[in-house]
Amino acid sequence: MKIIRDTLFVDSADKGAAVAIGNFDGVHLGHQAVIDVARGAAEKSGAPLGIMTFEPHPREYFATDAPAFRLMNATAKAHRLEKLGVEKLFELNFNGQLASLSAREFAQQIIHERLALSHVVVGRDFCFGKGRSGTADDLVAFGAEMGFGVTIVDLVATGDTEVSSTNIRDALADGRPRDAAKMLGHWHRIEGEVVGGEQRGRELGFPTANMSIDGLHPPKFGVYAVVVDVLDGPHKGTYQGASSIGVRPMFDGERPNCETYLFDFKGDLYGTDLSVGLVEYLRNEAKFDGLDALIAQMNADCDKARQVLADV
Repeated sequence: MKIIRDTLFVDSADKGAAVAIGNFDGVHLGHQAVIDVARGAAEKSGAPLGIMTFEPHPREYFATDAPAFRLMNATAKAHRLEKLGVEKLFELNFNGQLASLSAREFAQQIIHERLALSHVVVGRDFCFGKGRSGTADDLVAFGAEMGFGVTIVDLVATGDTEVSSTNIRDALADGRPRDAAKMLGHWHRIEGEVVGGEQRGRELGFPTANMSIDGLHPPKFGVYAVVVDVLDGPHKGTYQGASSIGVRPMFDGERPNCETYLFDFKGDLYGTDLSVGLVEYLRNEAKFDGLDALIAQMNADCDKARQVLADV
């Protein structure tokens, strides 16, 4: 998959794609439905399959002090889109210049002139242009005028629940990762580089891989059964384990992070990239009466996680 960030200098081979447009936070089932329609349009015309998305997320741009809300960072989103067969990722820099474009200017300058998109697919609730003034129906009209096709996809539901990033965030905040996974179509994953910690886990007999969750919507703090992909390095592969997400109350922590213990693993993961999939919430964070009690609970957590993951 090729990532294109500058729309002013686009190779001719990267123009003419059939593209799904949106933020795609989480790449959930609703997003996948939009992508599948774009895939059909691409196959029909022989065009490459593309995605147009925005970094930073427009919500981050306009509300810099708002609480973290993203389900995945840009790298994790790109990994997921590549798995879905996307060939061109137009990751547009969302800045003052782009934000100032009217709906017509966005359609004319970005979609038609710079990228020469052959077909555009959006969800029914899609809005674009300055002040979110343009609607999906407006995009249809612009497409007819400017010569690109447009398809609008209705929202997706699972049972009585509308599939949305908001509902997924709610499920994660409640400690319901399986409900989130039903809407996502995959385990909710935290991706990032393994960073150095205070090595308390190693001292306790449970060496952990520490990852930052800065900028991400925090799941309910506590311990989870997880599946882990080591994405690079000599230990690349898939493992099972248990993760603690939160502030480590036993050690008076303040900054939330994700600490993962990989079962039956020996090796150094510092500097490698991990993808930690949340499978089941096991318990709340807690402060114990001494290290012996903590170690006993960690053993129990791992036993429970192994039981849960035996059916995954």
